[in-house]
Amino acid sequence: MKQFIIASLAILGVGTVSAQNVTLNVRLKPIQTLVVNNAQKIVNLDYATKDDYANGVTSVNADHLNIFSTGGFQVKVKSANAAMQNGGKNIQANTIQIKATAGSEAVTGAQYAQNVQLSANESTLVTSTTGGVNKKISIEYKGAGANAYLDNYIAGQDPTVYTTELTYTIVSQ
Repeated sequence: MKQFIIASLAILGVGTVSAQNVTLNVRLKPIQTLVVNNAQKIVNLDYATKDDYANGVTSVNADHLNIFSTGGFQVKVKSANAAMQNGGKNIQANTIQIKATAGSEAVTGAQYAQNVQLSANESTLVTSTTGGVNKKISIEYKGAGANAYLDNYIAGQDPTVYTTELTYTIVSQ
C-alpha cells in the first residue's frame, strides 16, 4: 500500500504553486445633476390688484428642482441680467427674492437660504454635506411690494412684461 501511494505521487509529480495579484480599484467620480420641473419652466409674478402692488406677490413652486449628487453639494442661482428691461423702463433683479425650502423628498441635513436677492452674480440657495438621489427642492419667488413697480406699467401693453432668464447650477463641495 505504501508503494502504491509513493508510486501515485511519483506519477502525479510534485507541482509548484504559482500566485498572481490583481489590484482592484473602485473609482468614484463626482456626479451632480439638477433638473427644473418641466411644468414650472415659466414663473409669473402677476400684479393685478392694489394689494399686489402694495404687498408684493409670490409664486410657490413645490418640488421645483430635482437633484442627484454623489456627496455634498451647493445649489446656486443667478439672473441673466442685473435689470429686466422693457422699452426705456427697467426693474432691478435684486427686487425679486428667492426662498428655498425642502421639497417632498428632502435632502438630509441641508441648509436652505431664505430671502436671497436675485442678482447677476451667483447666490447660494442650498448647501448639503451629503448627497442624494431624486431629492426635491421647492422655490418661492417673491416680487417687491411697497408699490415698487407702480411706475413700470407701459400704456398699451396688457400686461407689461419684464423678463430675465435664471440659471440654477449644482456644484460638488
